[in-house]
Amino acid sequence: MRVLNAGVACALVLSTAAAAQQSEPIVSRGNPILADGRYYSTDPAPLVDGDTLWILAGRDEAPADVNDFIMNEWQLLSTSDPASGNWTHYPAIARPETVFKWAESGRAYAGQIVKGPDGKFYFYAPVLQRDGDAKDRFAIGVAVADTPVGPWRDAHPAGPIISQKVPIANTIQNIDPTVIVDDDGRVFIYWGTFGQLRGMELQRDMITPKGDEKRIEGLTGFFEAPWLMKRKGVYYMLYAGNNAGPDSACTPAVYHACIGYGTATSPLGPWTYRGVMLKPVSSTTSHPGAVEFKGNWYLAYHTADAVGGGHFRRSVALDRIEWDDSVSPARIRTVVPTRLPQVAPAPTRNIAGAAYAAASNEPIPLQYWIRALNDGITKASPLPPDMWGSWTGNNPKRQWIEYRWRKPVTVNGSRIWFWGDQPAGSGIGVAPPASWAIDYWDKGWKPVPSASGYGAAPGAYQDTDFAPVTTRCLRATFTASSAQGTNAGVAVQEWQVLSSKAGVPTPPSRDRKIEGCD
Repeated sequence: MRVLNAGVACALVLSTAAAAQQSEPIVSRGNPILADGRYYSTDPAPLVDGDTLWILAGRDEAPADVNDFIMNEWQLLSTSDPASGNWTHYPAIARPETVFKWAESGRAYAGQIVKGPDGKFYFYAPVLQRDGDAKDRFAIGVAVADTPVGPWRDAHPAGPIISQKVPIANTIQNIDPTVIVDDDGRVFIYWGTFGQLRGMELQRDMITPKGDEKRIEGLTGFFEAPWLMKRKGVYYMLYAGNNAGPDSACTPAVYHACIGYGTATSPLGPWTYRGVMLKPVSSTTSHPGAVEFKGNWYLAYHTADAVGGGHFRRSVALDRIEWDDSVSPARIRTVVPTRLPQVAPAPTRNIAGAAYAAASNEPIPLQYWIRALNDGITKASPLPPDMWGSWTGNNPKRQWIEYRWRKPVTVNGSRIWFWGDQPAGSGIGVAPPASWAIDYWDKGWKPVPSASGYGAAPGAYQDTDFAPVTTRCLRATFTASSAQGTNAGVAVQEWQVLSSKAGVPTPPSRDRKIEGCD
């Protein structure tokens, strides 16, 4: 038996050593931490162990033109000093099917590693049950290891600890677990998505349910990605919220998310909503994880800011959290995302970035985002918030979009990128406009002179040259594609407006309202 145990111990050491050998030192110059596009990282879950900050992350592997969460494994980042930029990257520390025999491959969604009272590390992982018969087969398993890098083994080989069948029947999608070991050793887990949040106490074995599953209310706009933490005796719940609307403190577009938070005086609530701590980022999804490390608090989240990044190719970022202790409970100040130093922008004729965008269909339908008009981004496979759109199911014959500058500008060209899911001539869905034109303001709206033409093919820039005009407002008016008495919607990913000479881009004005010219 001693020989067998020694052999097992040796195997564990060798496996851990192999994982360490696969690690790679990373020097990060800023956010995102992994920025070069070789590895995308998502759904960060920070963990502090001694003098090391670890961040567990999923790995996005979707091709650039695929809108799907293709996630096959988890990875780790570690540092002893976030400000130094020195990190170690541990790719592929675990895969669902290699840790849990009852799980199928893929869908390595947001998990968390927590250090238990016994000194071991417990990995709470949402995975798909291979042979499950629930309507939704997502379930939460628990793995255990002696180090954060593994090797991980199933701590509950009988199956998941949470699913639509256990510990009691539920109908929600059981993902996004977050766990806290409280000061008194009690263990609590929360999980949920699509506006459904659940909480429960676990036994000190970190596995067995203790008490009833509880429906959690009071967190305004909760959508997914809960993160439970404690500071100065107060429990904080961070989460991705998407209570959308033109006047929402969270997000104007339903596909986007902010990070909201609430507080409680006990680990299972009741919870009181306290506000927004992070505005929407460049990815449609948002996911918080927060810890105190060496006297400072940090928020880990993800963005689309890495090379080749996107909504399904996200990357982990880390910024400081600042607290307002003049109020009780302490308020989390709004986190301002930082980025690694950017290359100086090249001179350009496009001055749309300095304009404020407006449209005839304000308030914009919640799936669209007018700021996409002049954000400089076009995508082969965009999501609705990557564009301005007019579709509501009852579309008018004409719509317009407009740029407004604080001071008059002289312009002589336009480049516009239409999007559609229906062909020209359709009266349903979103289709290229039947026709369109550009007007400028000069004591009234006037057509730009000597326009070279108005192409409307989707999926590429359509160029229009015209004689120079000086104005403070420029408008593009669209006549919708129609058929059988109904009108299709119109959608524009990007609208560039060109001046006669190239210059250094001016700071954007899209967040600062500018009155129109009517």
